[in-house]
Amino acid sequence: MPDMPFDLHALQAFVAVCEGGSMIEAARKLGVTQSAISQLIKSLETQSGMVLLDREFRPSRPTAAGRLLMELAQDLLEHAQRVNERLIDASRSEVAQIRLGGVDSFSATVGPILVQAIAKGARQISLWSGLTPILSEQLQRRELDLAVCTESTVNDLRIEQRLLFSECFVAVIPRSVAERHADAGHDYQAALQSLPLLRYTRRSVIGQQIERYLRHIKLDAPRRLEFDATDPMLNLVAWGMGYAVTTPLCLWQSRHCLPDVVLVPLPPSQLGRRNFFLLSREGEWNSLAEEISALTRQALQDKISPAIRKSLPGLPKDAFSWK
Repeated sequence: MPDMPFDLHALQAFVAVCEGGSMIEAARKLGVTQSAISQLIKSLETQSGMVLLDREFRPSRPTAAGRLLMELAQDLLEHAQRVNERLIDASRSEVAQIRLGGVDSFSATVGPILVQAIAKGARQISLWSGLTPILSEQLQRRELDLAVCTESTVNDLRIEQRLLFSECFVAVIPRSVAERHADAGHDYQAALQSLPLLRYTRRSVIGQQIERYLRHIKLDAPRRLEFDATDPMLNLVAWGMGYAVTTPLCLWQSRHCLPDVVLVPLPPSQLGRRNFFLLSREGEWNSLAEEISALTRQALQDKISPAIRKSLPGLPKDAFSWK
């Protein structure tokens, strides 16, 4: 990369000499010595390869090249000043422009609450949704500032990972099927055996996590219908096509389906939980990361969890955990 032809301090000194009519006046204006002004002008002439001041006159006058540089320098210095002011503003607020990513269920449920809370202190907020591996890559490529993911997959020591909370896996069956089994003695577990399992695809982290859990509890079912997204899967459960293993946040993301499904608790296990991590670069966005952590837990405790429990009374007590 070639060297820049101008040093901004030297350019500032040159403009001050031209406007003030002497190096003495320029030194007074900029708060430096006359010798420093002289050295800056010489370095500017060396860098540009042109004589900018005619020193045969007292005081010195700009040459033809100097007059052209004087004309162009004003805009350059003003732009540099604006850049500096914006950087100062950004460093003071640390939230001038925020690019936040999250897995779909988080972005659709907690995301709006976060945006509402932090919008007052930010000029621009971008909320992206995606799969955990893609979000992690986007953070590493600096396309995102912070990302909420559901698995700790980043090996980069420069990426900090904060555990936000966890939620349990639950099963949902069609309400029509639940009502038939209720007449037979509330044996909802039997309903799981009578229905096909609608799955998340294996390319999704939640799909991989649920498969490990199902093997652990020895719940085996043929692979027939698989989905990348929660909405189509839960719509089919609501229509009586089968049952699904999912999470409370995913259910809340597709809450239009809740009147037509019934929740079936599953055996508790460490493998039966999904963890959410907040990822950010070390030394960057620390105060915002702490704020997002606190806001997330408050949103879950005060708004989302009570609303889900009202719609699904059978939700386990430990459905959400942030300890």
